[in-house]
Amino acid sequence: MAVREILKMGDPRLLRVAQAVTQFDSDELHLLITDLLDTMRAADGAGLAAPQIGVDLQLVIFGTDATNPRYPNAPVVPRTVLINPVITPLGDQAGAPPSEIEDWEGCLSVPGLRAKVPRFSRIRYTGFDQFGDTIDRTVEGFHARVVQHECDHLIGKLYPMRVRDFSQFGFTSVLFPELVDSPDD
Repeated sequence: MAVREILKMGDPRLLRVAQAVTQFDSDELHLLITDLLDTMRAADGAGLAAPQIGVDLQLVIFGTDATNPRYPNAPVVPRTVLINPVITPLGDQAGAPPSEIEDWEGCLSVPGLRAKVPRFSRIRYTGFDQFGDTIDRTVEGFHARVVQHECDHLIGKLYPMRVRDFSQFGFTSVLFPELVDSPDD
């Protein structure tokens, strides 16, 4: 039940591969999730991964509503706790190969910057909630982007590592001056 410090790019802890969660529905896990939610809300984030607060566990949280100032035009993504996730890229139609789309991303661990990042446009993600119950969803668009972004943190990747065109990478205040009130992307 605390807002935790979010590690910033350059901290070597962000480059580690997270360990699988083996104990569900424990007091320790519930407290960690509460801290992640409090920290994400305080930073107006769309998601947060445990490694971003220095905890090497395969745990991400995400979710947005219509009032998130960092993503004012984004569709709502349901608040989710996702543990030990597996992502499977899907084609847009049965039998079609997975396709990618580039769109803008920011990150609480890379404050003040945004870039166009390629992501699979449609995915299936599976994993568990905090009680050990199975999660199995097929999503697309912004929801799929958020999940892929957060799960990258579990394998030690930050979004700049996926940028292909660095002419589409810069300071939020320059690229999107209307978001100037949100300096910590």
